[in-house]
Amino acid sequence: MKRSIYILTAAIFLAGLLADTHAIPAFARKYSMSCKTCHAPAPKLKDYGEEFAANGFELKDKEAPRYFQDTGDDQVSLIRDVPLAMRLEGYVTYNQDQSKQTDFYAPSVFKLLSGGALSTYISYYVYYILEEGHSGKIEDAYLMFNNIAGLELDIYLGQFQVSDPLFKREVRLTRADYQIMKFSPVSSKINLTYDRGIMVNYSLPTGTDIFVELVNGTGIGTPGPAGTFDSDPFKNFIGRVSQDIAEGVRIGGFTYLGAERQRFSDNGITMFGPDVTLSAGGFELNAMYLSRKDDATLSGFTVKEINTKGAMAELIYMPNGDDSRFYGVAVFNWIESDESSQNHRSAALHFGHVARRNIRLVAEYGYNFTHKYPSFNLGFVSAF
Repeated sequence: MKRSIYILTAAIFLAGLLADTHAIPAFARKYSMSCKTCHAPAPKLKDYGEEFAANGFELKDKEAPRYFQDTGDDQVSLIRDVPLAMRLEGYVTYNQDQSKQTDFYAPSVFKLLSGGALSTYISYYVYYILEEGHSGKIEDAYLMFNNIAGLELDIYLGQFQVSDPLFKREVRLTRADYQIMKFSPVSSKINLTYDRGIMVNYSLPTGTDIFVELVNGTGIGTPGPAGTFDSDPFKNFIGRVSQDIAEGVRIGGFTYLGAERQRFSDNGITMFGPDVTLSAGGFELNAMYLSRKDDATLSGFTVKEINTKGAMAELIYMPNGDDSRFYGVAVFNWIESDESSQNHRSAALHFGHVARRNIRLVAEYGYNFTHKYPSFNLGFVSAF
């Protein structure tokens, strides 16, 4: 154990030496502004960053000179320099997955990202990821049609996370994930992570946001024998409504109605639940509850109904708001299912130092209450 502590301490020192590296991600380069404009800290989005993304990665109040190449044809949209950014993460871990070992878990994530406006109302976003030693793949990849007919109406077509209208997993600050979004019974392909389909967002002047999604319900794997990504005749519906009810208070509701073809049966899936975000005095609380019913899925050698409930709660503290160089996060995950092998209860405490606006040094302690073991992580998260 002492040796592990020495190694972790050395890793912090090494990360500190790397922290003087100066880097500016793609959207900040485009507008010659700090990452702080949209993130606090990166990659967590501020309200302004959410507005920027919803506006097709354009700032309404700032022009980007020489963004498009002048071809003499006003019906051609060619970006002069394709926006490109990278994200790199690495950790030193102890007792990951109850291994009782120390590990240099770096790089744990490498992303190659691109996105931006293709015209006044069409944008794109895509990234390629190498994660946890696995071969690379494309996750987010979509076209966005922004402010259709002059309304606050946006349409996304391609690959995205089903849970994006709730809480965006990809921009969370912790290594600990939002487990209920990843849950599915062993024989099911359906969860709230990546899928292919269409998403529509309409925002009302009352502070009401409405999202509707229609997806394959089969994730983002490779095509089947028929050459189609969807392996069954079903399309799945997701609905989400959120409302700002006071400054720093937002409540929402979510539902998922779908089905999937399995080997011995067609499994109908229903998910629903509320969520809330509260912000005040440097604190931000994000929480959600989800109830799920699989009406005919395979468990062991039996087709049966499986009921699951779970929750996620995340408390973020930034003592100086956007200017905080230090911050803390506590996250709690809970899942209770008829498929008891997938029950889960865990918590994590995360502390970070913003060495540069685009480089964070982090320390995280987690405890799995289900299997009764702790884990430790020290590392860095960078974007450039």
